[in-house]
Amino acid sequence: AGFVDYSVITAAVILMDIGIHVFKFPNHFSFGGVSGLAVVLHQMLGFSAAQINLVINLLLLILGFAVLGRGFGFKTAYAVILSSLILEVMEKTMPVVRPLTNQPVLELAYAIALPAAAAGMLFYVDASGGGTDIIAMILKKYTTVDIGTALLVSDAAIVALSFLAFDVHTGLFSICGLIAKSIFVDRTMEQMRLCKYFTIICSDPEPICDYIRDVLKRSATLYNAQGGYTHENKTVILCALNRKQAVLLQRYIRRADSEAFIMVTKSSETIGKGFRLSV
Repeated sequence: AGFVDYSVITAAVILMDIGIHVFKFPNHFSFGGVSGLAVVLHQMLGFSAAQINLVINLLLLILGFAVLGRGFGFKTAYAVILSSLILEVMEKTMPVVRPLTNQPVLELAYAIALPAAAAGMLFYVDASGGGTDIIAMILKKYTTVDIGTALLVSDAAIVALSFLAFDVHTGLFSICGLIAKSIFVDRTMEQMRLCKYFTIICSDPEPICDYIRDVLKRSATLYNAQGGYTHENKTVILCALNRKQAVLLQRYIRRADSEAFIMVTKSSETIGKGFRLSV
């Protein structure tokens, strides 16, 4: 699990930094996050945006350790350090001093989508890219707001600063970016957490249960039922699987018991052993 988690974090950080360096910094988009604040402070103070990003992230990282625990802190520390190193390398080796195109809406879409998808991946493994993502995670822990709304709240002040540091045009783009980012993060996390919930009605449950247990390495719950039309005794099997396992189980049931009745429901979140262990 540790290797998988850190692989996800590494991929997410690379995705995030491409969005920040190539699309966000050159267009002065500041729709929240420490990278957004770095854009504003770079304009006001003149320091490197990557350096500002690192300093503020380290301060917020200390807060994350104190409030969210060591597990979150180590993962986020890895993400913050790796992100800062990659941004520094990008600034030195492939500086982007102006927008790639003359289409700000197109560039805004990429500036939103890449970091937001990365944020969703990081939140999925209980980490973050640092910065205001940490504040959002704290809000999520101690309130009932979802992560997208928490990001919206924590980033709103930074967007307001963009009107002062740049112009109305940039500020309005940043507001659009902030709203879209909060929605995109929620949707990304929902897709990553998506599982399939099976209700299987059959006469011979043993082969199906053996396949679920021995091949898919999952468990199932069984209870007895009676057909409303035939009054035959049936067994109902309940189980939750990830999307790949769901496909395999459907194929197996079609081969093993063509008379079985299968209902498959999407589960946006599954909590328990073998899945997420907490909300």
